[in-house]
Amino acid sequence: MPILVKTGVNENGTPEWGFIELQGDLEVRGEQSMAGQFIGDLYYTKYGQPILIIGHHILHGREVTMEKPFAVLQKVVQHQNDEEPDEQNMEIDVNQSISDSQVLDATVAIENKSKHKTEYIVKAIVKKKLIFRARPKPIIANMAKK
Repeated sequence: MPILVKTGVNENGTPEWGFIELQGDLEVRGEQSMAGQFIGDLYYTKYGQPILIIGHHILHGREVTMEKPFAVLQKVVQHQNDEEPDEQNMEIDVNQSISDSQVLDATVAIENKSKHKTEYIVKAIVKKKLIFRARPKPIIANMAKK
Protein backbone atom coordinates (compact mmCIF):
# COMPACT_ATOMS: atom_id res chain seq x y z
CA MET A 1 0.00 0.00 0.00
CA PRO A 2 1.55 3.32 -1.01
CA ILE A 3 1.72 6.02 1.63
CA LEU A 4 1.13 9.40 -0.03
CA VAL A 5 2.44 12.70 1.34
CA LYS A 6 1.39 16.16 0.15
CA THR A 7 4.59 18.09 -0.56
CA GLY A 8 3.37 21.33 -2.11
CA VAL A 9 1.85 22.94 -5.20
CA ASN A 10 3.60 23.48 -8.53
CA GLU A 11 3.52 26.66 -10.64
CA ASN A 12 0.33 25.49 -12.45
CA GLY A 13 -1.55 25.07 -9.19
CA THR A 14 -1.52 21.26 -9.36
CA PRO A 15 -0.75 19.62 -6.00
CA GLU A 16 2.55 17.77 -5.76
CA TRP A 17 2.70 14.58 -3.76
CA GLY A 18 5.43 12.23 -2.73
CA PHE A 19 5.27 8.70 -1.52
CA ILE A 20 7.05 6.86 1.26
CA GLU A 21 9.06 3.72 0.63
CA LEU A 22 9.74 1.61 3.71
CA GLN A 23 11.95 -1.43 4.09
CA GLY A 24 10.04 -4.34 5.60
CA ASP A 25 6.40 -4.48 6.64
CA LEU A 26 4.23 -2.05 8.50
CA GLU A 27 1.68 -3.95 10.57
CA VAL A 28 -1.29 -2.84 12.63
CA ARG A 29 -2.74 -4.56 15.65
CA GLY A 30 -6.10 -6.15 15.03
CA GLU A 31 -7.71 -6.82 11.69
CA GLN A 32 -8.43 -3.26 10.59
CA SER A 33 -7.39 -1.83 7.25
CA MET A 34 -4.51 0.65 7.16
CA ALA A 35 -6.19 2.80 4.52
CA GLY A 36 -6.91 6.26 5.94
CA GLN A 37 -5.22 5.47 9.28
CA PHE A 38 -2.71 7.70 11.08
CA ILE A 39 0.75 6.18 10.64
CA GLY A 40 3.10 8.65 12.28
CA ASP A 41 4.69 12.08 12.09
CA LEU A 42 6.95 13.21 9.26
CA TYR A 43 9.53 15.93 9.91
CA TYR A 44 12.44 17.40 7.99
CA THR A 45 15.81 18.36 9.47
CA LYS A 46 17.35 21.73 8.67
CA TYR A 47 19.35 19.90 5.96
CA GLY A 48 16.17 18.62 4.27
CA GLN A 49 16.52 15.03 5.51
CA PRO A 50 13.14 13.39 6.28
CA ILE A 51 12.53 11.84 9.69
CA LEU A 52 9.54 9.55 10.29
CA ILE A 53 8.35 8.88 13.84
CA ILE A 54 6.05 5.88 14.21
CA GLY A 55 5.00 5.21 17.79
CA HIS A 56 8.21 4.92 19.86
CA HIS A 57 10.47 4.43 16.82
CA ILE A 58 12.34 6.87 14.61
CA LEU A 59 13.43 6.35 11.01
CA HIS A 60 15.93 8.49 9.14
CA GLY A 61 15.54 8.65 5.38
CA ARG A 62 16.37 10.58 2.26
CA GLU A 63 14.35 12.39 -0.37
CA VAL A 64 14.83 11.40 -4.00
CA THR A 65 13.44 13.11 -7.10
CA MET A 66 12.03 10.46 -9.42
CA GLU A 67 13.24 10.23 -13.03
CA LYS A 68 9.71 9.71 -14.34
CA PRO A 69 7.00 11.36 -12.26
CA PHE A 70 3.59 9.78 -11.78
CA ALA A 71 0.24 11.46 -12.31
CA VAL A 72 -2.66 10.77 -9.96
CA LEU A 73 -5.75 10.63 -12.19
CA GLN A 74 -9.46 10.63 -11.52
CA LYS A 75 -11.68 8.96 -14.12
CA VAL A 76 -14.92 10.80 -14.88
CA VAL A 77 -17.57 9.18 -17.10
CA GLN A 78 -20.29 11.46 -18.43
CA HIS A 79 -23.43 10.11 -20.07
CA GLN A 80 -24.74 12.18 -22.96
CA ASN A 81 -28.04 11.46 -24.69
CA ASP A 82 -28.63 12.50 -28.31
CA GLU A 83 -32.37 12.30 -27.85
CA GLU A 84 -34.69 11.74 -24.98
CA PRO A 85 -36.03 8.19 -24.87
CA ASP A 86 -39.21 7.80 -26.82
CA GLU A 87 -41.83 7.25 -24.13
CA GLN A 88 -44.38 5.89 -26.61
CA ASN A 89 -42.17 2.92 -27.40
CA MET A 90 -41.68 2.15 -23.73
CA GLU A 91 -45.36 2.03 -22.82
CA ILE A 92 -46.67 -1.49 -22.51
CA ASP A 93 -50.32 -2.34 -22.99
CA VAL A 94 -51.46 -4.70 -20.28
CA ASN A 95 -53.88 -6.44 -22.64
CA GLN A 96 -51.18 -7.06 -25.24
CA SER A 97 -48.74 -9.93 -24.73
CA ILE A 98 -45.09 -8.94 -25.30
CA SER A 99 -42.21 -11.35 -25.44
CA ASP A 100 -39.00 -10.82 -23.47
CA SER A 101 -37.05 -10.32 -26.70
CA GLN A 102 -39.21 -7.33 -27.68
CA VAL A 103 -38.58 -5.64 -24.31
CA LEU A 104 -34.86 -6.40 -24.63
CA ASP A 105 -34.77 -4.92 -28.16
CA ALA A 106 -36.39 -1.69 -26.93
CA THR A 107 -33.89 -1.45 -24.04
CA VAL A 108 -30.87 -2.01 -26.32
CA ALA A 109 -32.15 0.63 -28.74
CA ILE A 110 -32.37 3.21 -25.93
CA GLU A 111 -28.90 2.33 -24.60
CA ASN A 112 -27.37 2.75 -28.07
CA LYS A 113 -28.74 6.30 -28.26
CA SER A 114 -26.66 7.36 -25.25
CA LYS A 115 -22.98 8.17 -25.59
CA HIS A 116 -20.33 7.91 -22.91
CA LYS A 117 -17.66 10.57 -22.65
CA THR A 118 -14.70 9.58 -20.49
CA GLU A 119 -12.15 12.09 -19.30
CA TYR A 120 -9.29 11.92 -16.83
CA ILE A 121 -8.60 14.76 -14.40
CA VAL A 122 -5.07 15.19 -13.02
CA LYS A 123 -5.47 15.38 -9.24
CA ALA A 124 -1.75 15.52 -8.37
CA ILE A 125 1.77 14.88 -9.63
CA VAL A 126 4.08 12.52 -7.71
CA LYS A 127 7.67 13.75 -8.19
CA LYS A 128 9.43 12.80 -4.96
CA LYS A 129 10.03 9.59 -3.09
CA LEU A 130 10.96 9.43 0.59
CA ILE A 131 13.11 6.35 1.14
CA PHE A 132 13.53 4.87 4.62
CA ARG A 133 15.91 1.90 4.28
CA ALA A 134 17.43 1.74 7.75
CA ARG A 135 15.84 -0.18 10.58
CA PRO A 136 13.77 1.87 13.01
CA LYS A 137 15.61 2.97 16.15
CA PRO A 138 13.77 3.08 19.48
CA ILE A 139 13.19 6.48 21.03
CA ILE A 140 14.45 6.41 24.61
CA ALA A 141 13.48 9.32 26.82
CA ASN A 142 16.15 10.72 29.12
CA MET A 143 15.31 9.98 32.71
CA ALA A 144 16.22 12.46 35.40
CA LYS A 145 18.82 11.03 37.78
CA LYS A 146 18.40 11.60 41.51
